[in-house]
Amino acid sequence: MSTSTINNNTTSETKEKVVLAYSGGLDTSVCIKWLQEEKGLDVIAVLGNVGQEHDGLEKIAEKAWSLGCVGVEVVDMQDEFCEDYITRALAANAMYENKYPLLSALSRPLISAHLVDVAHRYGATCVAHGCTGKGNDQVRFETSILTLDPSLTVIAPVREWDLGMRPDEIAYAKAHGVPVGASIDKPYSIDDNLWGRAIEAGVLEDPWAEPPADIWTMTVDAQDAPDAPAYVEVGFEQGVPVSLNGQQMGMVELIGKLNKIAGENGFGRIDMIENRYVGLKSRECYEVPAGLALVQAHKALEDLCLERNVLHYKLGLEQQWADLVYNGQWFSPLKQAFDAFLANTQESVTGEVKLKFYKGSCVVVGRKSACSLYDLNLATYDNDDAFDQTDAKGFINIQALSLKTWAMKKAELQKAAVAAACACTPQPAYAQLGGTGAATGTN
Repeated sequence: MSTSTINNNTTSETKEKVVLAYSGGLDTSVCIKWLQEEKGLDVIAVLGNVGQEHDGLEKIAEKAWSLGCVGVEVVDMQDEFCEDYITRALAANAMYENKYPLLSALSRPLISAHLVDVAHRYGATCVAHGCTGKGNDQVRFETSILTLDPSLTVIAPVREWDLGMRPDEIAYAKAHGVPVGASIDKPYSIDDNLWGRAIEAGVLEDPWAEPPADIWTMTVDAQDAPDAPAYVEVGFEQGVPVSLNGQQMGMVELIGKLNKIAGENGFGRIDMIENRYVGLKSRECYEVPAGLALVQAHKALEDLCLERNVLHYKLGLEQQWADLVYNGQWFSPLKQAFDAFLANTQESVTGEVKLKFYKGSCVVVGRKSACSLYDLNLATYDNDDAFDQTDAKGFINIQALSLKTWAMKKAELQKAAVAAACACTPQPAYAQLGGTGAATGTN
């Protein structure tokens, strides 16, 4: 859903237009004034609703109008985010560096696609974002935009302006009438969407400092979680979560409810040192209660339903998929090829997984599926099992034949090498004279 409101701000026929990815926060609010005053551009703000926390999209849109934008587009992207982005991430069990479930990295290509669409509709020649020159998001936005439309010019104000420190940016905002929510005392940078929250900057830049309690909003501290565990059954159809505790629902609702359940039980926090694509390490804190739980549940169901070789091959591909998306390659041909393979693997991933949440933990305690490859008659250790153990000897001999042949040849070569070394070793003088006594000679 896209809405655009007309107001009294006028656009000049002689000015070029720029479409700005707008969040209502400090960076992008300052970007509006900077693009107007430093670049002489008419600004169209695009506010994408990907399920982030906000005081009201209409209020944020009004803020953009008040800063002089000639157009404001509010686009509800939540269903598209779930159906076209999160589902693909789940198919890949996407966890960058086996820790981070690609929170911001998933929303950037989606927002980029809408920025390009709005640019085409408004006849804009430029697209802008509020990312810093140190982060990954600049790569994700610009790579996506230039892949979708190479003719567009991308402007990154934060890379260009001379507002070196965050307090400088806050001071600039106040001087230009830009209302901001951040303060010099608590300058956290927060990005969030339906999938979770990312928190950085401020005291978090010290990797030794414990994260302050006030950065967490989706999860309670584990020690404050309920004393009784919470059980949740997640239903999947072809790899897509479709139900909670037997109740069918759309993904937006499902993720929201699971975020609440998991968060109330203290599950979903990540505090990590992350290797950014631009080459530096950063300290990042995340809250992804539903995302972490769903990846865990999905993996458990795949363990039950996928053929061994497919599962093992997929495990290696998953990290490559996560790396591609983390690095801004969502629209790349390689990532699309991976998606085709992953989609094929999900055809049999249908069933239910039972999760147990308790004081900061999430454990899979049950799984079932009509597509299960688990055969109790084969797996049981009872006397009436269907597994013929006499087959094992021949199987072992055949699968070990190559290694056995290699080991025999290795032993043969080692024996020959030892013999050759002995033959070349000089003998003691007494041995050469053929006796154990003194050498013969005249007195």
